[in-house]
Amino acid sequence: MSKKKKKEEIVEVVEGTAAVDAEEKEVSDADIHAEDKDDASEKKDKEKKIKKDKKKSKKKKKKSSKKETKPEDVNIVKELLSLIVYIGLVVLLCYFIINFVGCRSRVDGSSMEPTLTDGDNLWVDRLSYVFGEPERFDVIIFNYDEDTTYVKRIIGLPGETVRIDQNGNIYINEQLLKENYGMEPILPSNLGRASQPVVLGEDEYFVLGDNRNNSSDSRWADVGNVSKEDIIGKVILRIYPFSSFGVVK
Repeated sequence: MSKKKKKEEIVEVVEGTAAVDAEEKEVSDADIHAEDKDDASEKKDKEKKIKKDKKKSKKKKKKSSKKETKPEDVNIVKELLSLIVYIGLVVLLCYFIINFVGCRSRVDGSSMEPTLTDGDNLWVDRLSYVFGEPERFDVIIFNYDEDTTYVKRIIGLPGETVRIDQNGNIYINEQLLKENYGMEPILPSNLGRASQPVVLGEDEYFVLGDNRNNSSDSRWADVGNVSKEDIIGKVILRIYPFSSFGVVK
């Protein structure tokens, strides 16, 4: 074999070896690249798993918090809030009723016997005469002075003329008044200024106590005719004593 042929064979062997080495390098590079891809996918999988685990832990926490707040506890809180709101509304309603709708008053003395007696507690409607006019035989509370109120019964209405004769009969515009509220007939000594005709103004009322012979009322000059603006309200109920609870007529 000639030297030239040997050289060619050696060159072929070297080139073949180089080609093999190149292929092996490509394979190893591909393997490395594949390994890198596997590592990256593993990292992604781990990250996804971590995120899932976090979500699960959050859900568990929410569930645990929901479990901690029992339905019974929620119902108790709701009931307490409802009770507080209810009490607040009742207080406001009572305040409104006491100050604007009505008021309590206590009878002091015997001038309205037998209808009302000393110590009776009354409920007075303030709105009755805001939307309507006082009527004959209404029992009313009115201001006698700055510190005193009286409870009496309306007998004469605005524009009328009231007179009481010697037998205790009451006349309205010279017509005999039929009524049965007086405890007893009015004595001649208790006619007061009503022994003569008493003419009432446009907003004036003539009032008497049911205990006709023991009452300070419109027959006497210190009380006189009662102006509508001095009327506090209409007596509706006797609220105490409980044994006598009921509507006042």
